[in-house]
Amino acid sequence: MAWFYLVLAIFTEVAATTSMKLSDGFINIVPSISIFVFYALSLVFLSLSLKKLDLGFAYATWAGLGTMLIFFIGVVFFHEPVTVLKVISLFMIIFGVMGLKLL
Repeated sequence: MAWFYLVLAIFTEVAATTSMKLSDGFINIVPSISIFVFYALSLVFLSLSLKKLDLGFAYATWAGLGTMLIFFIGVVFFHEPVTVLKVISLFMIIFGVMGLKLL
């Protein structure tokens, strides 16, 4: 169940961050409210996952996979540029999270 909560925490964090972009600096009301709702849910789910998962691993996974998903959303939906440095940095985050779990 802890993994399920961690996945929910990641997806709600990604929804919050995407809402932040869609809010256009808090101009659009629905995405602006969604930011707070999704971040609150994300923190609740992350807290529930910590009942069974190690803190460092859970937080790194939450932040790392959230970053990866936001990168893809930025590229696909908001047409943000992809650079070699961004891709290398993304892989470093992924390998760092894997290292935390394996060690």
